[in-house]
Amino acid sequence: MHAMIAKVYGIPNCGSVKKAIASLKAQEVDVVFHDFKKHGVDPQLIDEWLSTFGVDKVINRKGTTWRNLDEHYKAKADSPEGAKALLLEFPTVIKRPVVEYKGELSIGQTEFGAQ
Repeated sequence: MHAMIAKVYGIPNCGSVKKAIASLKAQEVDVVFHDFKKHGVDPQLIDEWLSTFGVDKVINRKGTTWRNLDEHYKAKADSPEGAKALLLEFPTVIKRPVVEYKGELSIGQTEFGAQ
């Protein structure tokens, strides 16, 4: 039997990211972690996330990064092109974690039970 692998996108000190990784590891899932701050985010991934979840779900309007943005930047989130530019420039505005697991994408999910 080969090990299941999940790819987790986020930042290492985020509580939600830590919970998701712990939940996956408890299921004996190998986790590949992608740090937004260090490695940025591939524009094609942002396109995929925006088309899968929609702007309102991808942008974390509750986080510190969002609250600290000026209105000029916040207004970018009103269009798909602007949202993409915003997320590329400020990847920590992306709701965390984004997880690729078992061929499915989730965002903001922290619990992964055995299925």
